Amino acid sequence: MRRSPRESVDSARKVSRRALLLGGAQIGFGGLLALRMRYMQVDQADEFRLLAEENRINIRLIPPARGEVFDRHGMVIAKNEPSYRITIVREDAGDVDDVIRRLSALVELDEEELNRALAEMKRSAPFLPVTVADRVSWEAISRVAVNAPALPGITPEVGLSRQYPLGPDFAHVTGYVGPVSDYDLSKIEDPDQLLRIPRFQIGKVGLEAKLEEQLRGKAGAKRVEVNAVGRVMRELDRREGQAGANLQLTLDHRLQNYVQARLGQESAAAVVLDCNTGDILACASAPTFDPNLFVRGISVADYKGLTENPYRPLANKTVQGLYPPGSTFKMVTALAALDAGVVTPDETVYCRGHIEISNRRFHCWKRAGHGHVDLETSLRESCDVYYYDLAMRVGIENISAMAEQLGLSQRYDIPMSAVARGRAPTKAWKKETYDQDWVIGDTVNASIGQGYVLASPLQLAVMSARLATGRAVEPRLIKTIDGVEQPHRGGEALAVDEELLKQVRKAMFAVSNNRRGTAYRSRIIEDAFRMAGKTGTSQVRNITTAERARGVTSNKDLPWERRDHALFVDFAPYKSPKYAVAVVVEHGGGGSTVAAPIARDVTLQALYDGDPPLEAYPAADRSRIKAQQERLRRERPDLLSTARSRA
Repeated sequence: MRRSPRESVDSARKVSRRALLLGGAQIGFGGLLALRMRYMQVDQADEFRLLAEENRINIRLIPPARGEVFDRHGMVIAKNEPSYRITIVREDAGDVDDVIRRLSALVELDEEELNRALAEMKRSAPFLPVTVADRVSWEAISRVAVNAPALPGITPEVGLSRQYPLGPDFAHVTGYVGPVSDYDLSKIEDPDQLLRIPRFQIGKVGLEAKLEEQLRGKAGAKRVEVNAVGRVMRELDRREGQAGANLQLTLDHRLQNYVQARLGQESAAAVVLDCNTGDILACASAPTFDPNLFVRGISVADYKGLTENPYRPLANKTVQGLYPPGSTFKMVTALAALDAGVVTPDETVYCRGHIEISNRRFHCWKRAGHGHVDLETSLRESCDVYYYDLAMRVGIENISAMAEQLGLSQRYDIPMSAVARGRAPTKAWKKETYDQDWVIGDTVNASIGQGYVLASPLQLAVMSARLATGRAVEPRLIKTIDGVEQPHRGGEALAVDEELLKQVRKAMFAVSNNRRGTAYRSRIIEDAFRMAGKTGTSQVRNITTAERARGVTSNKDLPWERRDHALFVDFAPYKSPKYAVAVVVEHGGGGSTVAAPIARDVTLQALYDGDPPLEAYPAADRSRIKAQQERLRRERPDLLSTARSRA
């Protein structure tokens, strides 16, 4: 059907209008795009150029070298060693299983570590390197490098790892490092970005943990160019970080090694202090462990063996262990009574083997009693009844105050884990802790270092040093930091009459040098080095009336965990004190038979700065000492030697 001319004109008019509207819309849209492009390319050019540069250039942290630890003579205790490792990048490897198979033909791979690496690869971005073998040998690294074309995605790398050259001997002091965990991060309010580097290591326990910030150092940085998916293309520049501080300890590695060897596999602890400076020369806890196991990643079996050992090798007994000090506490009670004027050195107390107090019988260790005893006799033969009597006269408040003045019940500021305060109980303490009133029996028990009284081996060594010098000696563990000498603390005179201290020292000398002294068999023969000391035996169980009637069961007939603790404290030489020593042997039995011989041997080792001559020992001990020295030399030929000069 043909359209009329009028219809054709109307149709043409409508098409032109639509074309005009559509064209206008297109022109308008194009104009908006042009304006937007101008805005982005001209007005915001600098901002987008910066964003593009930031996407192209990444800044990455460079871990600093951890500070090293040395003994007082410069022997390395904790150091950094080159650690070779092999990493894999999943994106570059392609068939990961095939590459791992080829790698295992060249390098022995630990199955547990490999499984951990495979699991980490699944969690990580495909371009991030994951360690599949750590601490591999240089030969293994060389084999991997030579076969690099056949190992896509595999890269041999070198870094620094912590090592403890002397192994177990300083484990409880230095502690160890390990990879940062989520728990570690949760304890830090604003964690250093270094801690977020995969497998970055920090101190876990001991000095490594307590001085983590000084040892860690400051991170460096490098600028790297990356592609669109974040892979590193090349390194543009770098700024090296600041290494951690080097620490020099007051410990003497040869003396420490000897003490650790002398304690052997006993559950024990020993501390040696310099009486003049408070420097800790040896601080050994036994049994010990190898801290290198934790750095490398301790196995489940090894860790279980440590945690399930009843001798608690992971605990640092020198500062964490709290024990009833037993008769080593008697000097405290004696000085409290002398200082308060309730007794004189020559005044006697009659011991018939026990004393009746509030319808309860308190026994002396000697069932038949000691008869009339004065201060010197009471310490020399360790009469308990003498101190029961003194305690009732002087009171617990005076005893506790004297204990604190002599260094007990104090938490010393030294960088070791879980340093315990100990306890010198008072009436207020018992009321606050147990909501109970103090009774006279509590005072009597405390007078001989039992009941609520607790002390660590370090505190007992400090007590011995203060008795020896009459000064408020404080222990020091850090000698220098980056070569800067650290100050000594304490040293002021005690608020005790020097004449009273002389009386107590004289009695301690009799303990070791009088034929009736409890430590006479463990005396030092050399006149210039004679020591003053005190034995201690602390009960860990109650002895019933029935058991006393039939005879107290011998320690050797009891299970190990029910035997008495053995203790000994001393200082030497008597006339010019140089070293103070404390030894605690858990469930060792008698202090005179177990702890005193160890303390005497340790004291002589410190005095002679090496193996003492046999003539320094009692004749009856010389064959045993000779055999002991030969055994220790065989076990540690590089650490035990004859006398040498101290630096």
